[in-house]
Amino acid sequence: MTLPNHEVYALRYATVARRRSQNFITPPDPHDGPMPMDYFVWVIRHDKRVWLVDTGFNEAAAQARGREFLRCPIDALHTLGIAPADIQDVIVTHLHYDHAGNIRKLPRARLHLQESELHYACGCNMRFDMLRHAYAVEDVVDVVRGVYDKRVAFYHGHDKIAPGLQLLHIGGHTQGLQAVRVHTARGWVVLASDASHYYDNMGLDAPFPIVLNVADMLAGYDTLLKFADSPDHIVPGHDPLVRVRYPAVVQGNAEIVALHQAPLRNAESGTNCAPASSESG
Repeated sequence: MTLPNHEVYALRYATVARRRSQNFITPPDPHDGPMPMDYFVWVIRHDKRVWLVDTGFNEAAAQARGREFLRCPIDALHTLGIAPADIQDVIVTHLHYDHAGNIRKLPRARLHLQESELHYACGCNMRFDMLRHAYAVEDVVDVVRGVYDKRVAFYHGHDKIAPGLQLLHIGGHTQGLQAVRVHTARGWVVLASDASHYYDNMGLDAPFPIVLNVADMLAGYDTLLKFADSPDHIVPGHDPLVRVRYPAVVQGNAEIVALHQAPLRNAESGTNCAPASSESG
């Protein structure tokens, strides 16, 4: 069977200033410096079929959590010629606030989620501040409403959901975190989401500090490598370098980049820097 070659895009919708020491479970770094975090949603498209991976957060959530909100990720899909009504399927990598907000803007979309993630987000561990902090209760309730509306598809581990499109249950960061494996013209690309926030989390075996199970997170790096055609086919979930390494959809504006195209040969390879924003936001 010939697999379809999907287009895959990363769309940045928010950012926040951070320091390198905040992004790794490692001893204090004497060379600590700026290492900002970008927030993305991802679009997978083949012919008329469109899959949205995650739904981001809204301006109110950005203000409450001190993030710089650049644009509504759902409204910004118009740059790719996509209307919200065109979105019939949303892959939710996990239910943290920055990945599962704005679901009310897509009332007819079917949600694809690991069942273990919803159990975790509604279970006894949410009693603990450090585990609950990255969740927003109203976002979780919106997903529960989706269950009652019969528009949530549940998965139990790795699964194929369409030709050339697979879910990879990783865990670690949360109980039901899933990455997305997608076939493109350049081969199998893996959208890591928060299985690896930055290139360096995986590259240095240095997990991100928000984690349920460190061992599962470390094992997840091997899973990402196993299912991607090469390390260059793995796209981390929050690294500003993604916007440096891949070609912009709109020339001179790296807010949306094409992940199905080969990384730029002259792309910056540093690990502790970010591209200049192409607009003020």
